Amino acid sequence: MPPLQNDVFLRALRREPTPYTPVWLMRQAGRYLPEYNATRAKAGSFLALAKTPSLATEVTLQPLDRFPLDAAILFSDILTVPDAMGLGLSFAEGEGPRFERPVADESSIARLEVPDMANLRYVFDAIREIKRSLAGRVPLIGFAGSPFTLACYMIEGAGSSDFATVRRMAHGRPDLLQRLVALNARAVSAYLDEQIRAGVDAVMLFDTWGGLLTTGGYLAHSLDPMRAVLSALHPAPDGRSVPAIVFTKGGGQWLDAIATCGAQCVGLDWTVDLAAARKRVGERVALQGNLDPIVLLADAATVAREAAAVVRAAGPLPGHVFNLGHGIVPATPPDNVAVLVETVHRESRALRAGH
Repeated sequence: MPPLQNDVFLRALRREPTPYTPVWLMRQAGRYLPEYNATRAKAGSFLALAKTPSLATEVTLQPLDRFPLDAAILFSDILTVPDAMGLGLSFAEGEGPRFERPVADESSIARLEVPDMANLRYVFDAIREIKRSLAGRVPLIGFAGSPFTLACYMIEGAGSSDFATVRRMAHGRPDLLQRLVALNARAVSAYLDEQIRAGVDAVMLFDTWGGLLTTGGYLAHSLDPMRAVLSALHPAPDGRSVPAIVFTKGGGQWLDAIATCGAQCVGLDWTVDLAAARKRVGERVALQGNLDPIVLLADAATVAREAAAVVRAAGPLPGHVFNLGHGIVPATPPDNVAVLVETVHRESRALRAGH
C-alpha cells in the first residue's frame, strides 16, 4: 500500500502534535449527499449497496471528493455480523432494520455461533478496493457495532426507542444477556481482525444503545464486552498497531471507566462538556467529538460559530479529533458540511499558532 499522504487523524489518535485538528463525520457517506442517493438508487436497496464492494467503495469516497476530510470510513452497516449469523436482516423502505429471526429466549441464543468470516467477505473485499482507490490519500476507518448494541437489535428484532425487551432481560435474566454479548464480543473481535488484515488504519466500536443501561448494567453488558473485543485484536500484518475508538452514545457519565477500556480514543456525544472531559482524561486517551449534528441544519454562520466553539473547548493540546456527537442527519445541506470542515481546519491552525 502507498504511504499515507495525510496521517493527521492517526497522529491525533496517538495524541501526537498535529498542525490542525483532523475532522471526519459519522455517517459522512449518506443520504445528505445527492450523489449517495443516486448510487443507492442504482444499487436497488441499502443492503445491495452495502454488499457490493464496488458500490460501497463509490459511496465511501464520495464525501472525500467533496470535502477535505482527514479520514474515510468504510461504508457498511453495524448489523452485518448478526446478519451473517443467519438472523435474516432486511431494511424496509422508510423503516429501520428488521430481523426475521430474533433471539429473545434461551434456546435461540444457545443455537447462535460466531459466524464464518467467509460470509462477510464482501466487507473485506470492499476494504481492499477502497484502500486501492484511496491510494494513500487519507486513512480508512473500519468499524463494528458493540456487542451490546448488536444484542439490542438481535433481541428486539428491530430498532426501538427504548429497547424494553432487552432492558427487561438485563434485569430479569442478566445471565442470558451476558451469554449473548460474550458471543457477540468473540464475533466482533474476529470481524475487526479481518478488517485490520484487509487494510483498515483504525477501528471504531459504535455502542449506540449502551447509554440506556443502568451503571451496573453498562459496565457488565456493554463496557466489559468492548474491553474483551479490544484486548483480542491483533496488530496489522505489517506489525502496525491499529488504534481503536469507542463511542457510547449517552455514555458521558462513564467517561473515566471508558477511558480505561483499551481504546486509544473515546468518542463523545454532544451532551458532554468537551473542555471538562479533556481536563479529566486528555492525558490518557484522545477524545473525538462532539458537535450536535442538528447544528448543521442551521445557517452557515451558526455552523461556523458552533464548530469554532468545539475547537476552542478542546484546546490546542494534542489528542482531539473533531466529529459530530452522533451521525449526520439526512436533511443536512452539503454546503454546511463544507463550512464545518473549513472552519475546523482554520480555527484549529489559528489556535495552535497562538499557543
